[in-house]
Amino acid sequence: MGAVTNPLDARLDGVLGDRTAKALGKAFGMRTVADLLAHYPRRYARRGELTALSELTVGESVTIVAEVLSVSERSMKQRKGSILEVAIGDGKGILTLTFFNQTWRKAELTPGRRGIFAGKVGEYRGARQLAHPDYELFEAGDERDPGTGGKDAQKWAMQPIPIYPATSTVASWQIAKTLAIVLDTLPPLDDPVPEPVRTERGLLDLTQALQWVHRPEQDSHWRRARDTLRFHEAFLLQAALLQQRAALRAQPAAPRVAGDELAGFDAELPWTLTDDQKLVGGEVAHDLAADVPMNRLVQGEVGSGKTLVAVRAMLTVAQSGGQSALLAPTEVLAHQHYRSIVDTLGPDRAARMRPVLLTGQLSAAERKRALLSIASGASRIIIGTHALLGDKVQFVDLGLVVVDEQHRFGVEQRESLRRKGAVPPHVLVLTATPIPRTVAMTVFGDLDISTIATLPAGRVPIVSHVVALAERPELWHRAWQRLSEELEQGRQGFVVVPAIDPTTVEDDPDALAEDARDGSPPAVPDALPPLPATVAELTPLLRAHPALEGRRIEPLHGRMSTDEKDATMQAFARGEIDVLVATTVIEVGVDVPNASTMVVVEADRFGVSQLHQLRGRVGRGGVPGLCLFVTAALPETLARERVEAVAATLDGFELAQVDLELRREGDVLGATQSGGRSSLKLLRVATDGDLIGDARIAAAEVLEADAALAEHPALKDALVRRLDDDAREFLAKN
Repeated sequence: MGAVTNPLDARLDGVLGDRTAKALGKAFGMRTVADLLAHYPRRYARRGELTALSELTVGESVTIVAEVLSVSERSMKQRKGSILEVAIGDGKGILTLTFFNQTWRKAELTPGRRGIFAGKVGEYRGARQLAHPDYELFEAGDERDPGTGGKDAQKWAMQPIPIYPATSTVASWQIAKTLAIVLDTLPPLDDPVPEPVRTERGLLDLTQALQWVHRPEQDSHWRRARDTLRFHEAFLLQAALLQQRAALRAQPAAPRVAGDELAGFDAELPWTLTDDQKLVGGEVAHDLAADVPMNRLVQGEVGSGKTLVAVRAMLTVAQSGGQSALLAPTEVLAHQHYRSIVDTLGPDRAARMRPVLLTGQLSAAERKRALLSIASGASRIIIGTHALLGDKVQFVDLGLVVVDEQHRFGVEQRESLRRKGAVPPHVLVLTATPIPRTVAMTVFGDLDISTIATLPAGRVPIVSHVVALAERPELWHRAWQRLSEELEQGRQGFVVVPAIDPTTVEDDPDALAEDARDGSPPAVPDALPPLPATVAELTPLLRAHPALEGRRIEPLHGRMSTDEKDATMQAFARGEIDVLVATTVIEVGVDVPNASTMVVVEADRFGVSQLHQLRGRVGRGGVPGLCLFVTAALPETLARERVEAVAATLDGFELAQVDLELRREGDVLGATQSGGRSSLKLLRVATDGDLIGDARIAAAEVLEADAALAEHPALKDALVRRLDDDAREFLAKN
């Protein structure tokens, strides 16, 4: 397996040869034996089983089991040569294999032969086909003859066939053959999951699990193997998160204790803190007073009061002479936070704290004044965007970093702000996207998590409706009439679209739904014209719509300058604009109490959590909120399911679970942030919550007894391998 300490670390080019290794590296990013062995089958077929060809989708790359039905050959009309057409079937549907100038294939592709066929489903004259597919035919003969030492016919026919994630250049059976070479020479492996943990749960050892997941002789083999490897995956991830949590707590931090400043602030509040705000505030205060860095995530619904919790933490830090930096994802939100915090502090306290705003759009003079105020320590509270991360931004005593909507920031951006503290600052992360328990354990297992579930008194529930154009196209005009009715009562509204103009997909691509990001449109009726779902298209249409004639309708999007965006939002807040036609720049932080209505056009283009976030912009001023989700997606499609799920409930935590189940994710940590190596292979947080919890308990027990893993070298080695430098850095900085 090569001259390496652990056979899993062996390079593929030394085991398989340069050509095969390069093909696997290009197709899947594989470099080592460990990478190849972790390329698990996506399903298992049998030689006696045929694939449901009627379920194949045009444009999809498929690997199927089917039987040759007929073979024919015809001459090409426009040029020399012939076309070989092979019809394959599953007893219900027929698919055509097309080969150009490859007559010799007739000798092996004979009627009655079965095999595995792989290619991209195309369409020709209304019929589905695979052009020049790869295939491997099932062989019988000696292998089925017990007298020659082979397998008996029934066992051979029923043996599961691993079907692997494949590409146009590397077919499933090629991966299987490559794995067979590796598995044949693989020595017994040291198992990172300690033997007592495996025994208690009836798990296989790692070597057996890898053999059975790739080369099962019966279904029970691969099922037991997957159960073992799923726990294995959860155990390693939880051990890494718990290790990181312990490492963070081993660092020193400056304790920040609440005093008169916070007490006076609380006494002057014009409202009473909710029970959740008091509870979470107490947890934050306890963390700040400790001599280890706080690393806490506060999650809560839009409008639940998370920012107030952050302001109270900032005042606690200011009491000891420290500074706090709030990192906001957009210019609009940074300005909103700045104005809100100044108002909340009141004139006298704001004069002492001297809040300052730092964004990339400040003039040179404004930027210089802000940097001096920060560097001198005069400003105790700093609010900004990515501009806070610049080299010229220097703090005197950075005691607290507040990250708002952390999913909007990359790892390096968050960490560069943290590094500006002389000692590790306390970190408070805010999110209005509720997180299911299993995701919290899987992604944020090294953070303490607080939840604000109750909304402040006076919030009126929002009524949500799906405007289903697939069934009733006339509802398009009714949506604008309904918006007009709200405006007639002196209220205002948002219209949200997924793009700025037809050539600019989205200024915030993270807001779009996962399955809409490949650019493919949702399934809509052929007779329905495309919706005008961009700011550029819809703004003039609404200005000219009879129901909205004379209304002040203005655009807002990410391509506008900061001054333009801020001026537009200020005018909207003052009631000088009736309707904003916007992209998702208004998703978080925009607070206009008089805005009662939101119309989301092409709502199926957005994810569940984004729709819930957007909806939270209305109904904030004591008047009933109304949200209309306009969609042309067909009933019973995934796109339509998302929209209907959001309209059905206001419970963000319930929606977070629905979102998780609808997305059917396999990479919870996010490949763009983790370097791709911490992707989940077999684990599914939507369904494996109990398993993840059990793995966390087991990992905690092992680490509590042996924090340095001196007695568990295989576990220590596996953590280093699985969480390579990029992924470990992701976990360290999250």
